Amino acid sequence: MPTMRPSDRIRQKLVDRVRAVFNDVDAGQEPVPPSDEALFAKDTPIRMVHADAVSMMIGGIRSLLLQMLHPAALQGVLDHSNFREDMHGRLRRTARFIAVTTFGHRDDAAEIVSRVNRIHTQVNGSLPDGTPYSAQDPRTLAWVHVAGGLSFLEAYIQYVRPAMPRAEQDEYFRQFAVIARMLGADPVPETKSEAEALFAEMRADLKPSAEAREVADLVLNQRPEGTPPGIQTMLGTAAVDLLPPFARPMLGLKQPRLSLLPTKIAAHTVGRTLRWAFRQN
Repeated sequence: MPTMRPSDRIRQKLVDRVRAVFNDVDAGQEPVPPSDEALFAKDTPIRMVHADAVSMMIGGIRSLLLQMLHPAALQGVLDHSNFREDMHGRLRRTARFIAVTTFGHRDDAAEIVSRVNRIHTQVNGSLPDGTPYSAQDPRTLAWVHVAGGLSFLEAYIQYVRPAMPRAEQDEYFRQFAVIARMLGADPVPETKSEAEALFAEMRADLKPSAEAREVADLVLNQRPEGTPPGIQTMLGTAAVDLLPPFARPMLGLKQPRLSLLPTKIAAHTVGRTLRWAFRQN
């Protein structure tokens, strides 16, 4: 058997470390193998955006922070998850869902969507003011979707491909809409302009709260096992920087200032390194 070159050993070590963050290795969970029969073709916008580990982590943090400003989305997390004890597990399950629906075989994508829809039938209750909520509510699902889509795309543009053509950005939302509709979201934007308009419209649904600030603190400061502290700080700072200005005070957060330039340099450097490791360059 040929001896592995030093550069290949470094690649493999980085790949294994990233896979351990996104997959429950102790339980035998394997990375999702890209399928030729996925919902989306290779080299299309959704697969390019969702393949970049660093921008997806930054976008994922931004997305979760925004989602927690929606009272119904927040209450569902408070009432029906153990996020305080297992924030990493929640983030890992979300990453798994995105990986399967983006890259996995279309049958596996349909199955994981069906599983989430079944779980959503059990996620309901009342807000503190007595208003009923349900994880199956199309408008709540629309907020979760649009916050996620805009966050993933904005992080990708910022840290990977600043000159991404607008037509490809629109195609990203057309593709992501397929998954949103499978989950029951409505309305569902199909262009970036539609996504930005829906985001602006739904801002009226958002509310600050002590609970949202608690979740934000956990997301930004609870370090997943195996993640170096500097990496967690870099990802969180980059995500907060990308938040719309109105969201930061609602979450008790401030615009990053002195540490922002080093953060951007670090995010670009780590991103390029991981794309090299995964042979995405």
